[in-house]
Amino acid sequence: DELMALGRDGETPEAPRFNMAALGLRMSARSNAVASLHGDVSRRMFANLWPGALEQETPITSVTNGIHSKTWVSPRIDALLSRSVNPIWDGADAAVWSRVHHMDDRELWEARRHGRNALVDFVRDRLQADVLDPDALTIGFARRFATYKRATLLLSQPDRLRRMLLSQERPVQFVFAGKAHPADEPGKTMIQAIEQFARELDVAHRFVFVQDYDMHVARMMYQGCDVWLNTPRRPLEACGTSGMKAAMNGALNCSIADGWWAECADGLNGWVITSADEDPDPARRDLREGLNLFNILEGDVVPTFYDGTPPSRWIARMKHAWATLGPFVTASRMVKDYTTGLYEPAATQSDRFTANRAEVASSVANWKANVARQWEAVRITAFEAEHGKASADVHLGVLGADDVACELVHGPVDANGSLLHATVERLGLVDVQEGTARFAGTFGPTAAGSYGVSIRVRAHHEALTNPVETGLITYR
Repeated sequence: DELMALGRDGETPEAPRFNMAALGLRMSARSNAVASLHGDVSRRMFANLWPGALEQETPITSVTNGIHSKTWVSPRIDALLSRSVNPIWDGADAAVWSRVHHMDDRELWEARRHGRNALVDFVRDRLQADVLDPDALTIGFARRFATYKRATLLLSQPDRLRRMLLSQERPVQFVFAGKAHPADEPGKTMIQAIEQFARELDVAHRFVFVQDYDMHVARMMYQGCDVWLNTPRRPLEACGTSGMKAAMNGALNCSIADGWWAECADGLNGWVITSADEDPDPARRDLREGLNLFNILEGDVVPTFYDGTPPSRWIARMKHAWATLGPFVTASRMVKDYTTGLYEPAATQSDRFTANRAEVASSVANWKANVARQWEAVRITAFEAEHGKASADVHLGVLGADDVACELVHGPVDANGSLLHATVERLGLVDVQEGTARFAGTFGPTAAGSYGVSIRVRAHHEALTNPVETGLITYR
């Protein structure tokens, strides 16, 4: 029963499912998502595992994924970055990466052309067909064909797609690759739709699907594509790393602001496809986002790529993308974040808890058991908040004032009276009389308009990993 309770994904004993994620979260002192937006989504998804805590307090942090750059970057780009940025550019900081702005434009453009030529030769050899143009703007899409990734979003505007593909002055070509899970029938249907379009005679030379997707195919595409396309339904992408691998080769991302791109896009280091995630109709949402994608391609991506030889505005974007993304998307940065944000604090806590025959661990365990037994008696008997001052009386029963934290929770409210962007401020202890503690403090509104103020008391111990881990929180 105890094991099943640890894996229960609801607040009630009747919750039917055993959830491995719930088990893992409850059994872990520290948990993380793999991108900032993924952290927001995860805290919302699993907030019910910590009843009484605010969604923002759900103890899930985030460490954005990174890539092992040397595995994916072409030898030519590697050599260029080594000369222009630093011999050890993988893991360099932003100040070092800023040197990329001094890179010779023609040398950079020639390196990119070399990668595109290699991709064209590879695809021609793989398909045994005279396809693609080594001088045309090349857009790539390669990943697992899960339905939420919407590989077929491009096909939603077939006439506009054809005009781009068949343009004589500013041709655009697309290279697709990927696999679906054997049991994912909708994903396999998407692949079939892409392949069917690629077989249409008028566009087959500029729209291709490369079968037998593997690391080698992916590497050739990262190194040869000018634009990396990503069209997931926000916020279903946890992180995604294919765009990172393409970016480190000098490709520019054109993506929905989901996963890693949501925190890295700045408007100049690539393009953001406007998401219509507020639209409850999936078909209408796909249409709106598809229209925006084509507006970006036709109105900005294509004109910028063909603006000069070499195209100075395109190259400026490439350099800016490297300068802003280079310090962030590498595994070196990711490992540092894990080390400083999770591993070192965990090691420090472990040392403290296990010292002197686990004296602190035993003390905290006994404290948790005692507070849990006595918590039913804890209640807020009085509360006042006005003119920036707040006070509360808390009946503690047999607990001490240092076993609890009395906190003011305040912030703007929505039309339903629910707090938005709540601020939590701890009130100070004033005195304790006959088992009742008085707490008081001051606060200031954080926004104009409708505003809400509440009070709560929670179990508190300075050695807890996170403030809400006991789940013992009482509101008034």
